[in-house]
Amino acid sequence: MPAERSLSERVAAGEARAVARLISGLEDGEPRAVAALRSLHRATGKAHIVGITGPPGSGKSTLTDKLIRHLRGTGARVGVIAVDPSSPFSGGAILGDRLRMQDHATDPGVFIRSLASRGKLGGLSRATAAAARVLDAAGYDWVIIETVGVGQSEVDIVRIADTVVLVSVPGLGDDIQVIKAGIMEIGDIFVVNKADREGADRVVREIKGMLETAAALSMSQPAALLSQGGHHGASALTGTGAFGSTAMALDETGHPILPPIIKTVAATGEGVAELAAAIAAHRSNLATSGGLEARRLEGAVTEMRGLIAYRLLDELEGPKGRELEARLARAVVDKEYDAYEAADILFAALTQGGRA
Repeated sequence: MPAERSLSERVAAGEARAVARLISGLEDGEPRAVAALRSLHRATGKAHIVGITGPPGSGKSTLTDKLIRHLRGTGARVGVIAVDPSSPFSGGAILGDRLRMQDHATDPGVFIRSLASRGKLGGLSRATAAAARVLDAAGYDWVIIETVGVGQSEVDIVRIADTVVLVSVPGLGDDIQVIKAGIMEIGDIFVVNKADREGADRVVREIKGMLETAAALSMSQPAALLSQGGHHGASALTGTGAFGSTAMALDETGHPILPPIIKTVAATGEGVAELAAAIAAHRSNLATSGGLEARRLEGAVTEMRGLIAYRLLDELEGPKGRELEARLARAVVDKEYDAYEAADILFAALTQGGRA
């Protein structure tokens, strides 16, 4: 009788139940799940990860649904991670996005999983990067991550995705509400969804104007400053990213090549083929320019830092950490320590087994 296959072997074989089980274990921080993911490490790196983000109500889920359908039409296997708002009562995902994608529920070439953001700034769940690697190891050609929304701080998707699609929509009050510092610069491809609404062309013009201004500013910066770049690269301008470029792509006239701006009507599928083509072109550009490796190097650094931060938080939220934290808080209030000294003691206790 053949030996029962391990969880990681079943994931590598693309078994949906094993994939779901491993992602659940990673969400819960199970050591066995972490060990299984480690054993799959060398099987990852083949899938292209697409992040879709934008304000609530911009139609991200419907757009994702139509993009899945298009990619499946090419024979590709698609994994989807929908990062949902957390329930304020259970901490679990509300699962709204999965309800919009039920047409794919019986398709063996599609795997859809909701993860709870659990209040995490950046719009991403703690287990999102790990879940993306699981789907990659399971043989999915494309992994789509749809974030809970977008705001000034919610730019974490840029650290995970190979291609970031930033979705806007006319008629939400402020037509360029996504064009804010720290948000505009994360997009590799810009989508104006619900383009059948009045004001869509104006949103396109405003986004283009913002991109042109940003490109002009980048072109005027000294090379030393450009090489430091803030974002690991906006797609078309650098081949690896839109702002903070080190190798800005220029056309034959010497003008910077702007990221594509695509109008879509997700409800009908209009513009989805053009979006898929833009994503494929960005993927090809990253592969030939070396931008993909640069992104993944930065992503690895970010993930390692995040894991360290989570370990510290886990220690802090454990019984001993909470007890020490409470005692130090009392000491600060009683003027025995100031907050900085108390923080030093707490940090030493969490990292080095320092004095309590």
